Amino acid sequence: MKLFLLLCTPLLLFAKVHYAKVEPFESIVLKSAVSALVMDVDLESEGTIVHGKRVIYLDDKLDQINLTSSKQSVTLLQQMHDINHDIAQSLKETVNRQEGYFNRINKLTTASKTQKDNAYSSFTSAKTQYLSTREKIVNFEKQILDMEHKVAQLEDSIRKKSLILNNMYLYKLMVRKGDFVNPGSPLAQIEDTSKAKLVLFLDPEELSGLDQKIVYLNGKKTEYKVDKVWRMADEKFISSYRAEIYMPAPKGLFSKLIKVEIK
Repeated sequence: MKLFLLLCTPLLLFAKVHYAKVEPFESIVLKSAVSALVMDVDLESEGTIVHGKRVIYLDDKLDQINLTSSKQSVTLLQQMHDINHDIAQSLKETVNRQEGYFNRINKLTTASKTQKDNAYSSFTSAKTQYLSTREKIVNFEKQILDMEHKVAQLEDSIRKKSLILNNMYLYKLMVRKGDFVNPGSPLAQIEDTSKAKLVLFLDPEELSGLDQKIVYLNGKKTEYKVDKVWRMADEKFISSYRAEIYMPAPKGLFSKLIKVEIK
């Protein structure tokens, strides 16, 4: 019995050793959403953490011109809308007066048929003018909505032609000045270095009771836990399951190799 316990003890105490690199929390390849000529690329920012800076500029000259004229069109359409709104108010008062006059004269037995016809004609003419002006107002409102939509599209297109990074590590620029890109063309690879992760490939038996196990890094006990486990076996390591441990970003360099034990 003692011999059996001695043979089992190493199996209980020693876990499988893994080695993992300290990787950025997320790696993203940014792609172009538009077709445009590359006007400028900030090569000096490559390999640095970028704070609120434009690193790629795509040609937006025509968009800027179109945006200015479209905003002016919105202003002019609004002015024409307001003018016709004032005209409609005046015409409405005229319609009310003409309608009142027609109703009064239509009841008079002393008024001739010609007088009544003229009063009715004036009333219907004023009403037609009023309705025509109201139709213009509705048309102006529709044009304003269409033009405001165009302005929004142009502003969105202009934003997409300037790649501005905020607190992101610019790992690699994939275009150069003078290149022409289409929608879907890779522009840059960026890394989220606000925190780090370790990627492991665990055997099925290591997954048992994982929540209760302790993570050791370089032989030292830690408070870390396995944060995420894939339920499907890895495509490359077909008998293992991908797992990730999240941790604060290192003060020094990323990509250092760490010995990981989970037991």
